[in-house]
Amino acid sequence: MRRHPRWLCVMLSNNMGHCVVGRGAMIPRKLKPFLCRMLSGYKPKNDVKDSYKILELEEGCSPDDVRSSYRNLAKKYHPDSSSGMADSKAFIKVEEAYRVVLSDLTAKQKSEAGEEEEEEEEQFKSKSLQHRHYLSFEGVGIGTPSQREKQYMQFRVDRATEQVLQYRQQRLEGLYAGSDLSRAKDVRQSKKVKITQAVERLVEDLIQESMAKGDFDNLSGKGKPLQKFSHSPHIDPMTHNLNRILIDNGYQPEWILLQKEIRETIERLRKSVVAARRKLGEPMTLPEQKQWGRVCEQLAEDIRKLNKRVDDFNLVVPILSRQMVHFSTDKEILRARKTYEAVLEKVSDSDTKEMSMLHFRP
Repeated sequence: MRRHPRWLCVMLSNNMGHCVVGRGAMIPRKLKPFLCRMLSGYKPKNDVKDSYKILELEEGCSPDDVRSSYRNLAKKYHPDSSSGMADSKAFIKVEEAYRVVLSDLTAKQKSEAGEEEEEEEEQFKSKSLQHRHYLSFEGVGIGTPSQREKQYMQFRVDRATEQVLQYRQQRLEGLYAGSDLSRAKDVRQSKKVKITQAVERLVEDLIQESMAKGDFDNLSGKGKPLQKFSHSPHIDPMTHNLNRILIDNGYQPEWILLQKEIRETIERLRKSVVAARRKLGEPMTLPEQKQWGRVCEQLAEDIRKLNKRVDDFNLVVPILSRQMVHFSTDKEILRARKTYEAVLEKVSDSDTKEMSMLHFRP
């Protein structure tokens, strides 16, 4: 005998239709299976077999077969059907049998699913690690879980301390590396200062030596005070006076000399090409055409060299608008031809004037 909860209510029904209600009743052990079957809607096995026979099926069929058989029998026995075998009592039996069979199939499927789950769990247990509890705490420590937890906490403290030490070490190494770089930078700067000072002393010594020899005696304005050449407040007077002194004594910047050289060179090439064309005459024979071709090739080579000087000029010129473009060999040859034709026209005009003057002379 086992005492059940106080508020448990049990209702049992027998074949005579009587009900037995108990509140906090003591249920005999022999009545427990019967009670569970009554509460879960359990049907005796004989009723299940009869239900299969009513549906004209066998045990082990699928739910689809049950539904299909139920539809066919419902069409056959339903009172509202136009079938000649319509019978309400037979239809009720078919419907009850349909519900019993479906509940039986559902119970079987649940029991089979439970068995499969139990088998899978047993297989998993057989394949699982024997020391699964050692997978926690990152596998640190031995002993009971509480002992391993304490060991794991100490392990975390030690690891954090080690990480802090590594961080401080890296920071100090970075600081020392930065100090080394600054020290090397200071050394380079000191070397640069020493070199500058040495150059300045050398220049000062050369100036003093030249003054002692009298190299500056021929300068204009010797012994006179420097005059302020520019009155503009935006110009440094010292720089302006130095530039003026250099200009007055014939000094010119490199880019001005290069520009002058380039202009003189292109004018010389143009004159030489025109002179070579005038020597060949008009019209040119075959040997003269070959000679003219050699002149053009030489001009192309000279233009190539001149364009290199143009590149050097563009690198040193301080004003962007003063930069020069490359010269073209084809344009220079065309220019020489036009110049030659203009010279021929002048010569022909002068010849016609002389002829006309001789013709009208008495």
